[in-house]
Amino acid sequence: MAGAHEDPAMAVGTAPVSASHASAAARSGVLIMLIGMLMFSLNDVMGKWLVATYSVGQVVLIRSIAAGLILAPFLWLSGLKGLVAVERPGLQIARVTASTAEVFAFYFAVVTLPLADVMTYWLAAPIYVAAVSPLVLKEHVGWRRWTAIAIGFVGVVIALEPSSQAFTLPALISILGSMFFAFMMVSGRSLRGTPDTTLAFWQIVGAALAGLFWAPFDWTPLKPLDTALLALLGVVAMIAHVLVNRALKYADAATVAPLQYTLLFWAIIFGWLIFGDVPRLSMVLGAGLIVASGLFIFFREQQLKRQGRLKG
Repeated sequence: MAGAHEDPAMAVGTAPVSASHASAAARSGVLIMLIGMLMFSLNDVMGKWLVATYSVGQVVLIRSIAAGLILAPFLWLSGLKGLVAVERPGLQIARVTASTAEVFAFYFAVVTLPLADVMTYWLAAPIYVAAVSPLVLKEHVGWRRWTAIAIGFVGVVIALEPSSQAFTLPALISILGSMFFAFMMVSGRSLRGTPDTTLAFWQIVGAALAGLFWAPFDWTPLKPLDTALLALLGVVAMIAHVLVNRALKYADAATVAPLQYTLLFWAIIFGWLIFGDVPRLSMVLGAGLIVASGLFIFFREQQLKRQGRLKG
């Protein structure tokens, strides 16, 4: 799935910088983040294209192997000891399970649903995170954010367009997948002491094992071009993650994190140009409410952090 959920608290550095240098860094961060979101979108497009021919297990397996090969040098440089001696192993296992389920859910969903529909459901994940924060993270949520959360859920319902025809299994899988993604975001907040490379490694291992189990039951002989595209899935996803991390080093989260919603723009454009998907009016309206509520929640949290508290 496309999207970035790394720690937004990463800073450019501790040394003072001039206003002009800070402005240039922020512009660089914005550009890099936009490219990163485009890379995630291309990854999603290739995934949707390939699951039309190959099984989800097969796609996930080869994608995971390619991503693991790209990550291997970074793991070697950072040391292998940190891969085993991890904090809160129970939560780590739960997070890997959720990330594996999220990947499979995304690819199962895009087999039949338009890319923009699936992306709309996934972009609701920050709303779920805000809703469960009082219970899981013990964060206080005031009436403003509760209102935004309610509006976001209304957006999900509108996008889902509940009816006997629209409320299908792929739509349900999309909702569950976005909830698994939300759990990844929540658990990521609780595992900030774990290096990104360690989190990524175990996510890749979990997906690869699930793909290895699933793929033999529905294996399609690979074509040379498709083999390259399958391997490119993992490479593009890893590059996208690197770009997002780099963007957060150049600019603060308040500047670059909202740019994740450009994923929906690309999903609509690529879905129309490549797959001939014309967005439904209900999806567009629902997506607008989801994006608006997500942005409000994000900026409200940033405001409260600057004030040194997390209320309202």
